[in-house]
Amino acid sequence: MEDNLEDFKEQPEVEEDEEEEFSEFDKLPFPPPRFRSTRLHIQRSNVCSRAYFVVVMVFFHVYILNVIALLLYVHYNNGPEELMPGEGASSSSAITDGGSPLPGSTAPTSGDHLDDYSQSFILPRIEGIRVGHVQRISSISDKALEMKTLSLKPLIFEIPGFLSEEECRVVVQLAQLKGLMETHTTGPVQGYVESNQLSLSTDEVFGLLDLNQDGLLQKQEIVSHSRSRDGTWLSADSLRQILITLEARTTGTLNLEDFKRVYAESQSTEQRIGKLTSQYKQRNKNTWLYQSSGSHHVLQTLKKRVISLTRLPSALVELSEPLQVIRYEPGDYSDAHYDSSSPNPETFCAHTRLASNASSLKEVSCRYLTVQFHLSSMEDGGETTFPVADNRTYDEEGLVQDGIDLTDTQQTCHRGNLRVKPTVGTALLWYNHLSDGKGWMGELDEYSLRGDCPVKRGQKWVASSWVNVDPDHLQQARYQRLVAQRHQAKSGLEDYYHPLSHNNLHQDL
Repeated sequence: MEDNLEDFKEQPEVEEDEEEEFSEFDKLPFPPPRFRSTRLHIQRSNVCSRAYFVVVMVFFHVYILNVIALLLYVHYNNGPEELMPGEGASSSSAITDGGSPLPGSTAPTSGDHLDDYSQSFILPRIEGIRVGHVQRISSISDKALEMKTLSLKPLIFEIPGFLSEEECRVVVQLAQLKGLMETHTTGPVQGYVESNQLSLSTDEVFGLLDLNQDGLLQKQEIVSHSRSRDGTWLSADSLRQILITLEARTTGTLNLEDFKRVYAESQSTEQRIGKLTSQYKQRNKNTWLYQSSGSHHVLQTLKKRVISLTRLPSALVELSEPLQVIRYEPGDYSDAHYDSSSPNPETFCAHTRLASNASSLKEVSCRYLTVQFHLSSMEDGGETTFPVADNRTYDEEGLVQDGIDLTDTQQTCHRGNLRVKPTVGTALLWYNHLSDGKGWMGELDEYSLRGDCPVKRGQKWVASSWVNVDPDHLQQARYQRLVAQRHQAKSGLEDYYHPLSHNNLHQDL
C-alpha cells in the first residue's frame, strides 16, 4: 500500500483543464484509456545552417551575373552596329556583295554607290591560272560566256560574244551621231616626255623657268611650269630631280650653276632610259559617250556588264572615264603605249584631282584595268598587239631588236608577242597594274605595253572602258566623300556627274 502511495505521489500534477477534460471522459459509458501527454524534442539540423545559406546565395548571384554577361555579349555582337572594314555587309553595298569583301554585279541605284568606300578597300583580280585556261561566266548576260586567258604578264582575258552584233551596231551609230574628232597625234607616251624638243640650251631652259627673272629658281616656279596650260617640255623625271635638289637647299632656291648640274644629271638619266618610247604616235578618230542614267540603254548595259565582269565596286566604274569609241580607217594605227601611269608622289590622278594635293606637279591617268570592246571584225590588219606579253624578262632596251623598235607598230607589229585579231562582239580585259599585296592597286605592269596595228583593209571600230583607281586608297576615299557631298547638295544624277573630271570635255547624248 505504501508503495502505491509513493507511485501516486510521483505522478505529475494534472492541470485544471486536464481535470475537466478527464471528468468529461469519465462521464462516458465506456471511457477511453488515458494516455500521458508527452513532448517530442527534435534536435536542430545542420541543413539550414547560416554558412550553407551564404554559400548558396553566393552561387546564385554568380550564376545570375554570368547569365547577364552572356546576354550582353550576344547583344553587342549581333546588334545593329556598323560593319568593320573587310567584314560582310549587306548585299546592297557594292563593295561587299556576295558574302565577301568582293563587290557584286548589281548596278547602284539612287546614290547607293556613294558609300562604297566606307566599308573596305579591296580590288578583286581575276585569276589567270595559265595561258589557254577557259573559265565560264554566267552573270554577264542571259547566255553563258567563256573567258580565255591569253597572257599572264600582263593578265589578259578574251571573252567572245560579250556584245551582240546589234549592240555593237548601236554603239557605232551613237558615236557617229555624237561626231568623231580627228586624232592625229605625235606626243609623249604615259610617263615619257621628250625633254628638249625645241633644242634649247641650258641657259635658255633656266630663263624660261625663272618666271620673275630674279636669277633664282623657286619651288613655286617649278610647280607653275608643271601646271602650265601650254604643257611642260620637261619630263616628269627632270622636274622631280630639280624639285628634290631645290627642296634640299637651305635657301630653297637654285642659281644657274646649280641648275646646270641638276639638269645635266637628269638628261643623262633619260639617255640611259633611251628614247625608243619617247614619242607616241597615233592616227584615228574618236569620241566619248557617257553611260549615265539618261544615256542609251545599251550604254548602261555595257556599264553593268563591266561591273559584273570585273567584280569591282560600282562606284569605281560610275566615277571613271566615259566610254571612248575609236574608228581606225586604212592606214590608221597607234604605237605601243601604256594606258596608265606609274604611281609617283609628284603626280596626281586626273580623276581624283578634286581631292588632290595642291603641291603635286603633274596630272596623269590612273587606270587600274582596261576593257576593250571590238565593235567590228577586220578584213586585214588592225590587230591589238602586246609586244612584250609573257616575256621572260622585261628590259626597255630589249624593245629594240635588230635596230627595230617594237613599239613602232607601223613597222614591227608582226613581231609582237601577242596579237589579237578583232572579231565583232569580243571583249578584251587586261590589268594595267599589279597588286600591292594588300588588295589595292600597285605598280604599273610594264608588260601591259599595247598598241594597234595599222589597218590594211576595212574599218576598225573599238570602244574602251577604263576603270580609274587612285594608288592612294585614302585619296580615293577623300574623293569619294567630296563627290558624295556634292551629290547631296544637288538633285538628280545628271547634276552629280557635272563635277567629274571629264565633264568639261564632252557632252552626253
